[in-house]
Amino acid sequence: MTSPDMPKDGDFASYLEGKVSRSAEVPDAAMSVGVNVSAPATASRQTIEQILVEGQEPTEEFLEEWIAGQDEPDLSDEELERQALEAPGDDGDPSTPE
Repeated sequence: MTSPDMPKDGDFASYLEGKVSRSAEVPDAAMSVGVNVSAPATASRQTIEQILVEGQEPTEEFLEEWIAGQDEPDLSDEELERQALEAPGDDGDPSTPE
């Protein structure tokens, strides 16, 4: 089953435009009810999507993790296949790995 946010026919540009337009709507709605949008809603880790799509500045924690990840060796095809077979995906069915 695919996500309703999934771009049709690999149209990644329209996917990003949709994400940007939805993220642009949130601050206006939050401002109307008096929510402070400059403060993070949760203390969760920042994602690459938040930086690239939403235009957030990367935090020091994110940059440290990113730099540390650059030194890790690339995964072999066998390791990627093993991880894919272990991941049941959104449907929870291990016979159809994502």
